[in-house]
Amino acid sequence: MKNNPLRFVFAVPYAVWMLLFVLAPIAVVVYYSFFDLSGNLTLGNYRNFFTSVYFKLTMSSFWYAFLITFFSLLISYPTAYFLTKTRHKRLWLLLIIIPSWINLLLKTYAFIGLMGLYGPINAFLETIGIGSQQILFTDFSFVFVSVYIFIPFMILPIFNSLDKINPALLDASKDLGANAWVTFKRVIWPMTIDGVKSGVQVVFIPALSLFMITRLIAGNTVLTLGTAIEQQFLVTQNWGMGSTIAVFLIIFMFLIMALTSGKEKGGNTNGKVK
Repeated sequence: MKNNPLRFVFAVPYAVWMLLFVLAPIAVVVYYSFFDLSGNLTLGNYRNFFTSVYFKLTMSSFWYAFLITFFSLLISYPTAYFLTKTRHKRLWLLLIIIPSWINLLLKTYAFIGLMGLYGPINAFLETIGIGSQQILFTDFSFVFVSVYIFIPFMILPIFNSLDKINPALLDASKDLGANAWVTFKRVIWPMTIDGVKSGVQVVFIPALSLFMITRLIAGNTVLTLGTAIEQQFLVTQNWGMGSTIAVFLIIFMFLIMALTSGKEKGGNTNGKVK
C-alpha cells in the first residue's frame, strides 16, 4: 500500500482544497494585516492589538467561550451517558442531532421571538405573577442560546467514546469492589477523555469567534473578538485591523487544537485498553 502510485493521485484533490480554501485565505488575511486604514504598510495594527481595549476583548471572548463550553459539557456528558443505556440509542442520538441541521439564523430568530418582551416566555412569567423580564440582550440569553446550538456537537464525540467502552471493563471494576464513582473516575472518564477533548475543540473554537448570535441575541452587551472583526470590516472599513484580529484568532484556534488533540484511549471490542 505504501508503494501504491495512486496515493499521490488521490491526495491531489485534498491538497488543492487545502491550498485554495485554507492556506490561501489565511495568507490573504495575514497580508492585509500589515496595512493601515490608508493602505500604507505598517506594524501599527499589531501594536494596537496589545492595547488594553483588545486585551479586554480577548479576555471577554475566552470567558464566554469557556462558559459556553463548560455548560455544554455539563449537559452533554450525562446526556450522552444516558443515551448509551437506552434501547434505541441511535434513534435518540439522531433526534438530538436533527436540530443542528436547521439554519443557524432561523434558530436565532426563533429564540428572539421566544425571549422577546411579548414572547411566550414573558407571557408565562406574567401568568405566574413574576412579570415581564428583559431576557434578550443579556449575558444569560447569549450563553443560553449558544449552549443550545452547540450541545449536539458536544454530545456526538462523547457518545461515540462512551459507546466504545467494553462492558466487560465496567463489570471487572465492579467485581474488584469499585463503587459507581470510582468506576467513573478510574475507568469511564479516562477512556472517554478524548471524546471530551474533541467536544471541547468543536465547541470552544467556534464559540471564540461568534458574532451573529452575539449581535442578534446579546446586542451590545457582549463584545468579543468576532464582533470586533465584524465592526472593523463592515463599519469602520479598517480591513488591516480586522485582519490583525483575525490573525490572532487563528493563532488562538491552532493553540486550542494543539492542547485538545491526543491519541485515542478508548476500549476496543476485545476488552483491551488502547
